[in-house]
Formats: sequence, structure tokens, C-alpha cells
Amino acid sequence: MKAYGRSKLCNILFTRELARRLHGTGVTANCLHPGFVATRFGDESGGLISRVVGLAKLFAISPEKGAETIIYLASSPEIAATTGQYFYKCRPIAPSREAQDDRTALSLWERSAALAGLKA
Repeated sequence: MKAYGRSKLCNILFTRELARRLHGTGVTANCLHPGFVATRFGDESGGLISRVVGLAKLFAISPEKGAETIIYLASSPEIAATTGQYFYKCRPIAPSREAQDDRTALSLWERSAALAGLKA
């Protein structure tokens, strides 16, 4: 779960830096939290984890409901010029303090580029 949480933090940081780099081009970049969606995540974990995940999914939203914010971001003229934001339930919200660190976002971008063999 710790690695999963870090990967989501990196998604937000990467999007912030991408939005900064695209500023003024007319291209936008936003990210989102779809909510707790009943997907196949954790189904193959086995043992107790699979049972806990299966029980938790009783409280999850449908994949269709989870897709609403993605569809909104891709198609709504209301936010066509909005960039660098984090959305939940079709509304911009402030992400965690760690996810708002522009220095960390830049560092992640540079390290990602280096790992990919690209110029930052």
C-alpha cells in the first residue's frame, strides 16, 4: 500500500510539472482521484488480502461512477483552460501538502527523464 500511495503522489507531482512546462501552449494537464472504485485491483493477491479487498469492495463505487471525473476533464468546456489541478468528484481540490511541492515535482521530472534516457 505504501508503494501504491507513492505512485499516486508521483502522478500528481508529474502532472504539476507537465502543466508548468505546457503553460501558454493551449495544452492542459490535470489529474484526478476517481474515488474507491470496484475494479479487479487486489483480486489476485491471495489469502487474507484478497478477502479484505473483496469485503471493502462492498463499499466501492461502480467503474461507471468512477469514470465520471475522467469524462468531465476530457469533455467539459467549463474547464478547457484549467491546468495543473487535482480533481475529485468533478471539482478541483487541494492535494496533500507533499503533492504541492514544486521542487519535488521538478526533481521527479528530471529523474524520470534521466531514467528514460531523455533530456529533461
